[in-house]
This record gives sequence, C-alpha cells and structure tokens, in this order.
Amino acid sequence: MKKFNLSILCLISILFFSSCSSVKVLNSWEGDNISDIKDNTLLVIARTDDVSTRIAFENEIVKDLVSRGIKATSSFQKFPKLNPDTKTSAEEQANTKKMLMDNGFNGVVLTVIKDKQELTKTVKDGGYYAGSTNYGFYPSYYHGFFGYYGNMNSYSTLGNYVEETSTTYTEVDYILETVIYNLDEPEDKQLVAVVTSKIVDPENAAKTAKQYVKAISKSFD
Repeated sequence: MKKFNLSILCLISILFFSSCSSVKVLNSWEGDNISDIKDNTLLVIARTDDVSTRIAFENEIVKDLVSRGIKATSSFQKFPKLNPDTKTSAEEQANTKKMLMDNGFNGVVLTVIKDKQELTKTVKDGGYYAGSTNYGFYPSYYHGFFGYYGNMNSYSTLGNYVEETSTTYTEVDYILETVIYNLDEPEDKQLVAVVTSKIVDPENAAKTAKQYVKAISKSFD
C-alpha cells in the first residue's frame, strides 16, 4: 500500500466516535491522480438518515479539511433539503450532478456506513475468596509451604467466598467506507481514494469524529 504525503493526508482525515470506542483502518487505496484534487472545491457528504449524526460527521470533516487549506463545505449546510440516504432515480442523479456543478463543486468526500455488526459478550466476576488475588499474583507467603501454613491468612475463611456472577451485553460495531471523487476527471477516473474502517461500539458521534480523524491520519504516517 502506498503512503500518502502531507498534502494528501488532509483528504483522508475523516469521521467519528467516542472515547469508549476504538477505530481500526481495515483497508485503504489511492489513485495515481489523487494529488490533483487538493485544489478542488469539495462537498462533504455523510450518508445517514440521522440528521444530527450527519451534521456532526460532516462538520468535523469540513473543519479538518479547511484547517489544512482545502476548500470544503458540509452538504447539510449548503443543501439542507438534500437527503443523501434516499435512493434516487436517474433523473434525480442528473439533477444532483447539475446542482453540484452550478454551485462550483468539483470534488466529493462521501462517507457511508457499509455494515453493522452486533456481537454478544459475557463478562464474569466473582468465583474467588475475598482477600485473595488472581492466579499468578499470590503474595509471597504462598511461595513456600511452611510460610503459607503458618500465615494467619491461610486459616479457614468461611463466609468470604464471592459468588461468581456474569453480565451479558451486546456490542455494536460499524464498518465505514469513505470515498473521494474528482468530478473534473472522466467518469472512469473520478475515484481517487477509498478508506475502509471499523468502529467498535460507538457511543457519541460528535465526540468520536475527532478520534476518527486522528486515527485515519495516523494510518498514513
């Protein structure tokens, strides 16, 4: 996989999720013509039917791109009535293309939630005597028989056993795909970059946007 130079990092600094989540880049690709897009005017689109999430994603992406000297605008800010998560007809697609061109946009950064994975996990606790430690970390008096036999803590501790309990919860992970297009290129050459990432159990889209930007940027150092 080729590495991006600093002028291209700004184009891949994308997206979201909270302090309790983790971000992993699964795959990335760049075209030979990616450097041409740094001078384009980009429309940033987050394809989701959740308005607040769309705003949070797009604003964070735009903020990062603008800070790097890239011209970028949130689709919600520019076209608040646009619903990017709705399937469109050929005629509607043609109208969208005209709308972009009429407003001076010749590049698009589009982020899509490609998959949602639900995993059930169980965490166990207890099943030990209160005051003891985990296996492999016993105190020094355990190491020799006579030290253990004569220590007050080795005598009967009836009633100090902690019953084992278990908690089951569902973890929701997301697979995201961010694609970058240069609309000045012919149809078969417009795709200039793709980044696929996994977000583990996100909680807050607004907070995680900053973490996602940081994670994506690091992957191309």
